[in-house]
Amino acid sequence: MPPRAMWKGAISFGLVTIPVAVFPATEEKSLKFNQLHDEDSGRIRYKRVCEIDGQEVSFEHIAKGFEYEKGHYVVLTDDDLEKVPLESSRSIDIQQFVELEEIDPILYKKSYYLVPDETGAKAYALLRTALSEESKVGIAKVSFRDKEHLAALRFDGDVFVLETMYWPDEIRAAEFETVHTGAKVRPQEVEMAKALIDNLTEPWNPAAYKDEYREALLELVEKKIAGEEIEVAPEAAPARVVDLMDALKASVEAAKKKTPGARPKAKSGAKKTAAKKAAAPRKKAATG
Repeated sequence: MPPRAMWKGAISFGLVTIPVAVFPATEEKSLKFNQLHDEDSGRIRYKRVCEIDGQEVSFEHIAKGFEYEKGHYVVLTDDDLEKVPLESSRSIDIQQFVELEEIDPILYKKSYYLVPDETGAKAYALLRTALSEESKVGIAKVSFRDKEHLAALRFDGDVFVLETMYWPDEIRAAEFETVHTGAKVRPQEVEMAKALIDNLTEPWNPAAYKDEYREALLELVEKKIAGEEIEVAPEAAPARVVDLMDALKASVEAAKKKTPGARPKAKSGAKKTAAKKAAAPRKKAATG
């Protein structure tokens, strides 16, 4: 059963308007656990309780408050929020076009499919074709779920994908006292590392990966339901501290055994093109 549209609006492209519906493109597959009382397995429920009078509060009596200083709030009603001037409230307003490679994947948050209304099908196809031939990504602003989002508009096959992104000021700087980037490496270590990378380089195939922890956890649940005895998994031996060069050599040999049969070396230009194509799905999938 396909998901229901979570938002309806339009892609705004110059003076062109394309009516679309927005659908979630991803879903979490993690096992969900309820909290239980360990003595009688009763469900643990949370109550919304006012800290002043101790009374439980129903949703219709809960207001949104912004704490502008400790213990002091300004209350915003739904009417107040609707008065916030946002041009992107019902429009995916394309601001500019950029190369996909220009966007740092750390910015990506969540993916959505954009499905056109019948009246916008031709304009939808037109924009998709033009973006494809120009190899560009649209940068847009859109508002849903009580927030304005920066977003990248790209296509996957015949369907547009909207990638919501973090605003630049939401990305933390990688500034840590413990990170030492000035360590010197020997040329032979670099060459050995390149050899290891080369041996582990192959076309990107996301279907080859699966959540083994989720599968093992589900198997554990099924055994518990069946009343089977659960075996304790042996602890992994602590890692030995080895010389970096020795570790690289051993890793290269292990990689060769894992992928028998040397692959033909691609020409420089072809190698760069292959790398670019392999990198694109990584940037598409960032996620939110």
